[in-house]
Amino acid sequence: MRFMGTTSANFHFVHPAFSNRQWAWLPIRAFDSEAQRYGRNQCMDLLLRDDDAARSRPEAPLAERMRPRTLDEFVGQDDVVGPNSALRRLIEEDRLRSLIFWGPPGCGKTTLALIVARVAHSDFASLSAVTASIREVKEVMERARINRNRYGRRTLLFIDEIHRFNKAQQDAFLPFVEDGSILLIGATTENPSFSLIAPLLSRCEVIVLHQLSAAALRTILRRALQDMERGLGSLGIECSDDVLDEIARLADGDARRALNLLEMAAQIALTEKKQPPAIERETLSLVLRRTHLLYDKSGEEHYNLISALHKSLRASDVQAAIYWAMRMLTSGEDPLYIARRLIRFASEDVGNADPQALSVALAAREAYSVLGSPEGELALLQCVVYLATAPKSNSLYVAEARAREEIERSGSLPVPLHLRNAPTELMERLGYGAGYVYDHEAPDHFSGQECLPEALRGRVFYEPGTFGFEREIAKRMAWWEKQRQTHRTVIKAEPSAASEEPSSPAPPEK
Repeated sequence: MRFMGTTSANFHFVHPAFSNRQWAWLPIRAFDSEAQRYGRNQCMDLLLRDDDAARSRPEAPLAERMRPRTLDEFVGQDDVVGPNSALRRLIEEDRLRSLIFWGPPGCGKTTLALIVARVAHSDFASLSAVTASIREVKEVMERARINRNRYGRRTLLFIDEIHRFNKAQQDAFLPFVEDGSILLIGATTENPSFSLIAPLLSRCEVIVLHQLSAAALRTILRRALQDMERGLGSLGIECSDDVLDEIARLADGDARRALNLLEMAAQIALTEKKQPPAIERETLSLVLRRTHLLYDKSGEEHYNLISALHKSLRASDVQAAIYWAMRMLTSGEDPLYIARRLIRFASEDVGNADPQALSVALAAREAYSVLGSPEGELALLQCVVYLATAPKSNSLYVAEARAREEIERSGSLPVPLHLRNAPTELMERLGYGAGYVYDHEAPDHFSGQECLPEALRGRVFYEPGTFGFEREIAKRMAWWEKQRQTHRTVIKAEPSAASEEPSSPAPPEK
């Protein structure tokens, strides 16, 4: 639904005088004229109704035809827009501020934005961050400014995949969010904390949408099978609850994918000339063969394959690691999921034995994000080979577990007074910061002061291994501990004396 064109500078406008519901394409000036004549709200209502007609065309994909139009039709996010939710009340009362919908694919981000557009008394514009240029962003912003100044109306701007916009593009509409010219609704699959600039994020409320449950997907699928107007109801296709459960499981929380699978299965069922036509498990197998190898991203085989990849990397078996990685890629696994697992492996199973491993894993993920499939998959395999051949250590993983266990055991021990900041006179009088030594002013930039809570003095969490770069880390830790012991001895014997000046640590091995 795009009421404000970004490339043609046109509104998609249905003239209310056309009783036969013909389409009319009017420039902005013409829309302004007709809006004054017939009323701007009536024009926007007509736009919404005709957009519904376009989405309901028989040739439109089932997922598009079945897109919910009201909050009552919206399924699966009751904690966010359920009958008693705060957001629902704000939507229905048209009292929204700018929003960022953050969630996985197919959870309802775009649909919810379009529902908000129906309720809000605002003009509507949409952009896709994948294709929009900075010029197009500025055109929409200029149109929003005119709407605000000329008609006293704000513009509801929906930006799909807003995380794809760079800083300059985000900066372009920041002033219009600030002055209220636009009500921004962005949709993203990425963490907004990392993908949006801080000034914009601070002016928006982030709404987290979750992966749809199997029960929600079953409701959506059953509705599509029974809907006579927009769905498959007129085809008389039968489908058991067990098969719907299987489709929901294969869709892995993605409503769009679930409806696409249902539509493909229905097409196959209609060609089999059974009466009545029925979608069966064998039908699903045919659908999956048409798309990719049978691969259930939420079932046993998914976990079997990622386990095989992880353990092959840990065993330093390059050939097996490449094989299992390619098995996952060719079976339809999300490459970014594999990239995330490689990043985790770099910290958990390589760690400081080869600190460069984490950089390689992060670079592989970035390379895939830029290149996509299939070219970007080579970067993932490059990372697989690097991690498989890297020296291994789980010392960081063990240290994390030890520290977590200690915190659960001992609770929130107080921060030693000398480590606390003293920004106020009262805190200074209470002893905050007393006795702290600025290490850079001590010999060799080392004061020897204790930093653990007193009850944990001498507790060891991290013990470096004897392989790879951790050998050098072990030498460094031993050297610092020797200086610390020397410092303790001197302080005990002569409290006012300074510690002996130690020699500088040797540079790390390359």
